[in-house]
This record gives sequence, structure tokens and C-alpha cells, in this order.
Amino acid sequence: MYTAQLPDKGPFVIRYPRGRGVLVDWQCSLEEVSVGKGRKLRDGKDFAVISIGPIGNTAARAIEQAEIKTGLSIAHYDLRFLKPLDEELLHEVARKFRHIITIEDGIIKGGMGGAILEFMADNGYNPTVKRIGILDQFVEHGCVNQLYHLCSMDEEGLLKTLLKQCHIFAPCLTEIKELNI
Repeated sequence: MYTAQLPDKGPFVIRYPRGRGVLVDWQCSLEEVSVGKGRKLRDGKDFAVISIGPIGNTAARAIEQAEIKTGLSIAHYDLRFLKPLDEELLHEVARKFRHIITIEDGIIKGGMGGAILEFMADNGYNPTVKRIGILDQFVEHGCVNQLYHLCSMDEEGLLKTLLKQCHIFAPCLTEIKELNI
């Protein structure tokens, strides 16, 4: 919000998540965020997760658990902006990883994952991309935690999906079969 109010930044659309606030340290110092620039949250070598918004906090916890259970090294990127896409960050991810998982708490069709797939195709990259988000259907009413659970986007659901993808990306991981995925 701080960046959006600065002069000459153009129009902004800020999506507020429903439910409890996402700021842990609401008294943090305000600083400008580079428009259209994402960030690498953690390094990894086996595959990459790209998230956007507060679901990234849940994804980070699921990634930690998946690494413990599999021994794989998972990179995590926060895209931060849908428009403009951070092409520099996406080139880095595409050059470094053959497998990518996108996580967003919005509809999959026409969402961030689709924009990343378009970017990859337009630039001649062909990684395996697994999109995690809300299916193209109505989700019943409920509190945020219930809805995330219904959509398998709570920590447990994301961990289960990450473990399945770990098994697909690294089929030599036979111990994953024992994790009841």
C-alpha cells in the first residue's frame, strides 16, 4: 500500500485476503516495493514453487515439511505482482528448474499459473508445471480456514500435493509411497 500511494506509480489494484490480517509486524517500517518485481524466498535445487499473496506463508510451511519428508531441495519464489510479470525472475526459474509448482489462492483458469505457462511457452521453455489453486467451480460459504481445507489449500492439503509432485518429479523416492499420499 505504501508503494501504491507514492507519486507517479500509476493505478494499482490491491487484493485484500478475506479473514484475519496477513501482517505479522504491522508496525514495520514502510519501504517502497519495486513494481513488477518478485523475490526469491528460499534457494533450492530440485524444483521450484512460485506463489503469490498470503497463501505463500502456508506454502512455505508445507515446503519445509516436504523437504524434511523427502530430502529434496525446494526453491520458493514470491511473484508479488501479476501485472507486470517479473520476467527476469521467471527466466531465472525456467533456466534453473525442469519442474515448477504454482500456488495461488485464486481460480486456476486465467490465473497466475496460466500466465506463467504462457510466459514459458512464449519464451521457448518447457518445464513441467503443476498449478495449485481453486478449481473452476463455486466454493461454498465458510470461514477462510474451512474453505482452504475444502480446496486442499491448507498446510495439510498443500503438503500432500507437494509430496505427490515430489514423487512424480523424483520417482526414485520410494519412501514417499509410505506417507499415505
